[in-house]
Amino acid sequence: MRNIRFPRLRLPQFSFSVPRVPLPDLTIVLKILLGICTTILVVTGSLGLFISYIDPTKWIAPFLPIRIENILWTGAWLNVTENLVSNTVFFFNTYMLWTVGISILLIVVGFALHVHNFRTWWRNIKSAPMGVVRSPLRAYRRIAVWRDWLIGKITYLNDESAKWKTTFKIIMSPYSFLRMMGFSPQMAIGLLAVGSTAGTGVVVNETVFADKCFSCGDYGEYNAPNNRPIDKEYSDNTLQINLGAIPVREITIENVSVGTVFTGDAAGQKASTLPSGKAEAILISGNPQSSDPAFNATRIEIGTFIIEKSRCKSMDFSDVDAHTIVVEHNASDGQSIVQTSGNARNRAIGGGHHQAEAMTVSGGQYDRVWLDAGTSGVNGQIGTLTLSNVFTKGGTCTFKNLDIGVLKIRQNEIGHDTNLATKEFEIKGTVTGANWTVTDNVEITMSEPAVQLANP
Repeated sequence: MRNIRFPRLRLPQFSFSVPRVPLPDLTIVLKILLGICTTILVVTGSLGLFISYIDPTKWIAPFLPIRIENILWTGAWLNVTENLVSNTVFFFNTYMLWTVGISILLIVVGFALHVHNFRTWWRNIKSAPMGVVRSPLRAYRRIAVWRDWLIGKITYLNDESAKWKTTFKIIMSPYSFLRMMGFSPQMAIGLLAVGSTAGTGVVVNETVFADKCFSCGDYGEYNAPNNRPIDKEYSDNTLQINLGAIPVREITIENVSVGTVFTGDAAGQKASTLPSGKAEAILISGNPQSSDPAFNATRIEIGTFIIEKSRCKSMDFSDVDAHTIVVEHNASDGQSIVQTSGNARNRAIGGGHHQAEAMTVSGGQYDRVWLDAGTSGVNGQIGTLTLSNVFTKGGTCTFKNLDIGVLKIRQNEIGHDTNLATKEFEIKGTVTGANWTVTDNVEITMSEPAVQLANP
């Protein structure tokens, strides 16, 4: 009998998947429990410290008694009375040291539960004092970075502003710029005529028709603090400054030649000479009382007067009332310095908003330099007067009728006749000073320097 095979019956397969409920992570559970314990311990310890020092009865008395009934059984589930609070506070106050100690211990233990790395905490605790010491230095360094950045920007803007200002001055007034740089009028004209593409018209406009000014080195009579001279014809090459009621913050005359210092030249510039009837190459003086009853005497008041590095035929000071006088490092062909004590105050000249700005001239050739207080009864006032590198010949350097805070006479050469018996440098007995410093002044024979070429 043939074996008969019956096909297998395949029953359908069913699969059942039971969803897995994730178990809570033990680490998270532990952190939550630690947090709860920490909160309970810290709150309990804080309440203990609070109750040990402060009686809270007066704040919670209006809410007492606090009673919560049990809904299942008779009686009270919570019953807080004022007597219970008072007894508790009394207990804490009686055993205050123990209470404070236990409270602090609870707080420390509560926080310690969260400390996982005691070594890091100990390292931070040890470094805390030095951190406090170094914190001002770190703060200063951070501030210095911003300070340097701000100062750098300000310096850059100032430099750019100065460059543009100089550029516009050169464009607008090349002749004045060359004169300011120390060139003689003829040399400045020559440079402009040769190097300018505008031709001689620019030169004529800049020299003949341009307005004269003090800062340009032009001679004339100036009413301080005006930079423009008085509009009148000039009979000589004098630089005259008339001081009036307006104080001048600063007057500086430097790098100039005065008197008979140069000869004429082929360009037509005449030789320099003193004005007719004048003996002083430099005269800085007020006006004493004259025979004219309508004129009251005047003086020139100066905060600081400096005359330095100058060459004079002779130099004399008289009728000067100063607080501090410094005479040092001068060489003269004979000298007489009389130190007369005085009681003058150390003055300073101010004028606020209406005070005149500085009058400065650097470079120029004059027959004479004269500062005068010619208005009756009005003293001239100068904050700082500086004569530096003034080269004179043929006339004296005379200073009188002055009230000065600080007078500095230093590093000058004075003399002309090679005779030490003649006192070419003289500070007379009418010069008084509350403080004197006279050091390292020497006498040497010297003759007056030779004349110079007008355009070397």
